[in-house]
Amino acid sequence: MFQLGKTIVSEDIIEKDFVCNLKACKGKCCIDGEAGAPLEESELQILLDIYPLVKPFLREEGIKAIEDQGLFITNEGEYETPLINEKDCAYVIFDEKNIAKCGIEEAYNQGKIKWRKPISCHLYPVRLMEYSEFTAVNYHKWPICDDACILGKELQVPVYKFVKDALIRKFGKNWYAELEKTAENYKK
Repeated sequence: MFQLGKTIVSEDIIEKDFVCNLKACKGKCCIDGEAGAPLEESELQILLDIYPLVKPFLREEGIKAIEDQGLFITNEGEYETPLINEKDCAYVIFDEKNIAKCGIEEAYNQGKIKWRKPISCHLYPVRLMEYSEFTAVNYHKWPICDDACILGKELQVPVYKFVKDALIRKFGKNWYAELEKTAENYKK
């Protein structure tokens, strides 16, 4: 672990390689799990504001889950996206190859909204834990992402480079520049 500003960062994000391999996993992280995507409190109002623009991109069962449960739920005091039948994220859609994608991100990609998707999804496989004095920045290893680890190793892309845009979105360009310097020194 090393410290960057008010973050404590796991060396795993420098040491481990990762590149999503949607052809292999079909977006399983959006449809397989025990809970919805974690949401930050600041994202709740965004979901309320953008939902009318995102709704046309969603599946009927996703819309029903949102109508029944709300745009977000609380689970053990944490906010997260609702699930369809305790499985798929309510915001998941499928492309013509049956690959799970984010309906929010599709609305973003088509220029309907300016918010890409929840930061927890954008950062994956990096997971954050908020503490009173700092934020822990960790690598989350999930067996359904084994193909992403293999592809990352083949392409030699460390986790922190794969999620560069998301890390900059969360912590800023200066923080990321410090992370890059740390990674360069770490490899020496």
